[in-house]
Amino acid sequence: MRLRPFGPDLPASNRPWRRVGAALLSVAMLGGVIAAATATAASAASAPAGFHVHHGDDGETDVNVCSTTQPAGFMHCDAHRRTDTRATHAHPSRVSPASSGVIGNNGAYDPAYLQSAYNVPASHGTGQTVAIVDAFDDPKAEADLAAYRSFYGLPACTSGTGCFKKINQSGATSPLPAGDVGWSEEISLDLDMVSAICPNCKILLVEASSTSITDLGAAVNTAVAQGANVVSNSYGGGEFSGEATYANLYYNHPGVAITVSSGDDGYGVEFPAAAATVTAVGGTSLHQASNTGTRNAQERAWNGAGSGCSAFIAKPAWQTDSGCTRRTVADVSAVADPNTGVWVYDTYGTGFTQAIFGGTSASAPIIAAMYALAQNPSSSDTLASYPYGTKTALNDVTKGTNGSCSPTYLCTAVAGYDGPTGLGTPNSTPAFAPAGVAATVPGQPTLVAVTSATVGVDLSWNAPAANGSPITSYQLYRAGVSGKEKALVLIACTTSSCTYTDTTVPTGKRAYYQLAAKNGVGLGPKSTEVSAVGK
Repeated sequence: MRLRPFGPDLPASNRPWRRVGAALLSVAMLGGVIAAATATAASAASAPAGFHVHHGDDGETDVNVCSTTQPAGFMHCDAHRRTDTRATHAHPSRVSPASSGVIGNNGAYDPAYLQSAYNVPASHGTGQTVAIVDAFDDPKAEADLAAYRSFYGLPACTSGTGCFKKINQSGATSPLPAGDVGWSEEISLDLDMVSAICPNCKILLVEASSTSITDLGAAVNTAVAQGANVVSNSYGGGEFSGEATYANLYYNHPGVAITVSSGDDGYGVEFPAAAATVTAVGGTSLHQASNTGTRNAQERAWNGAGSGCSAFIAKPAWQTDSGCTRRTVADVSAVADPNTGVWVYDTYGTGFTQAIFGGTSASAPIIAAMYALAQNPSSSDTLASYPYGTKTALNDVTKGTNGSCSPTYLCTAVAGYDGPTGLGTPNSTPAFAPAGVAATVPGQPTLVAVTSATVGVDLSWNAPAANGSPITSYQLYRAGVSGKEKALVLIACTTSSCTYTDTTVPTGKRAYYQLAAKNGVGLGPKSTEVSAVGK
């Protein structure tokens, strides 16, 4: 069923809705319901400009949390929040039990269900940084993220542990932009989805000063300059002449994966999803039956996912569909339907804690996290091309539509490539790495040990020649007897050559050593044993 707007699109500004919307959403959480069966003309007229209540097949309702009424050159976020009674009265269980006839964990998907649906290697990701770019400030971002991760048993990710950092579009920790209720919900959705898919990734939140493409684009450039391996963008706006210039200024970063939501208004193309150098992420309706780590899912194209043929951007070399001579959206997809939504923890100005969200704002950070899990080595590649080199490593989605169009594959899921779902949804990480390159542990290092000139034993080594992804550290093993080495210390070294002095070896005593390289996938094989006498 095609999502349809509820109420007229009346002229009004974005900012007043932030105050009105927060009150309305709080009422909804306390029991007030925007329900299809009981909607009245009065309630329809109360929806401010740019906000639309949408209805699902079974009485579900959801609302976009950022106004779509934006001036030219300004963006809206693509998050949707469920508002029907079942959603507002539901709450996830800490043990996420499977209930017959109920989606995921009591009505929505938690990390265990999402990891199962997409065969996620959640133990990967160490050493990777995923940047989230959004507009305005979420003052509760770190606290809400901590609550989400704690509730679902994910490792802590805070500024204190060095896992989480929040900066403005210039790269400074202050001043931060003004707070905004709707965009804070978007930020919480993004942070939680990256956490759900890549619990070991570091997260960099970059907050733009406004919704202008120049501010958001500057935030993307800052994220890359700060060392992000992947940058997720869950916003968009209508295409415009001259967008190719902005695409090159802000969204062209070889060696860094840039993901962008395809949009939530059904058939039609948004920018920056249209940029040829980004991975445009469409959306699906997901039905995953269990949280046991194995995919047993059915997916169809979500009827709200954006798709189509760009009006201005040239077709990248890796796209070969014949019905669009320019850039085609989307490339890949993941769950986005609010009616098969995800749990999100958010408390800034909303009156709720955990609520059910959807939109391609959910699917974009999911795909961003998959790129991070792939542990891509440093390169000058445009990572948006990677899924096209390993198409069979995706779950092909062949049902569902987001509107009417010609040729029909631009708006209807078919075998192979289509607009709403692209090449399909993740099946682990091979599609997000270079063709034929799997994420693997590092090779075997060569270790050298000599008596120190000062004290103990000096050790040196070079990085292994074969590495599946960047090395993050080395595990050193030692024993006083050959062949009995045990773990001694984890050495943080990411350069091509490394040294370490073991000052604890007694003078005149021989020590035996082995060394293994570690990356986000795991620990590689130990080196050949070497020994030296301590000074």
